[in-house]
Amino acid sequence: MTRRSRRNHSPAFKAKVALAALKGDKTLAELAQQYDVHPNQITQWKAQLLDGAAEVFGPEKSDEKAPGVDIKSLHAKIGELTLENDFLEVALTKAGLLSAKR
Repeated sequence: MTRRSRRNHSPAFKAKVALAALKGDKTLAELAQQYDVHPNQITQWKAQLLDGAAEVFGPEKSDEKAPGVDIKSLHAKIGELTLENDFLEVALTKAGLLSAKR
């Protein structure tokens, strides 16, 4: 028995198969035979379609807004951590706990 090479299906094909599964006109086995995919794959695509269907009509509006990223504070924190690392490297090298080669 030879193994089939891995196939990549286009999003349009996945949507077509998932919509056919949602219609319910044919069983999963019939759809699997018609489109030459495994029934479990059809079930996964159908679930993905149902999960993402709300996004088609726009993003959900939430009361909580994501806080903006403060670039200045992030750069300040990077500077602090760099200073600490440099200090600890020098201190450990002097104490003989850190080899000069890394």
